[in-house]
Amino acid sequence: MATLFAFLHFAAAFAVFAALAAELVLTRNAFDIATARRLLAVDRMFGIAAVVVLAAGLMRVFYFEKGPGYYFHSAPFIAKLAIFVLIGILSAYPTVQFLSWRTALKRGVAPAIDDTRMRRIRSVLHVEATLFVVLVLCASLMAHGVGFFGA
Repeated sequence: MATLFAFLHFAAAFAVFAALAAELVLTRNAFDIATARRLLAVDRMFGIAAVVVLAAGLMRVFYFEKGPGYYFHSAPFIAKLAIFVLIGILSAYPTVQFLSWRTALKRGVAPAIDDTRMRRIRSVLHVEATLFVVLVLCASLMAHGVGFFGA
């Protein structure tokens, strides 16, 4: 069972990063209805994958790996959790923007989005992707026993 949850955790983490990369690619050029719909679908995948990362990760911490006493004495683990939460908070801005397009899409119209708002969305996506890379660094540090507090 531990192996299954480790697999789910890693596969979902890759899906989160893939969704971020796809969102960056899809927001790079001019918009049409198909692109806006793809963005909504990719953002939904991002959200689902993030929930799976969190759920599988917590199951690993509390039931399948070394236990919470081990992980909560790790500075990289605490940083990893904080970064994950920060990415989640940041992801609200693009998600809200994408969801606001649903009305236009239902009417069969491409959403109107100005360049300033699109730059903001892309900036947030870039910050999320950068933070995700730092999160992976924290995971590696944690896995190698770096930064543990005395128990």
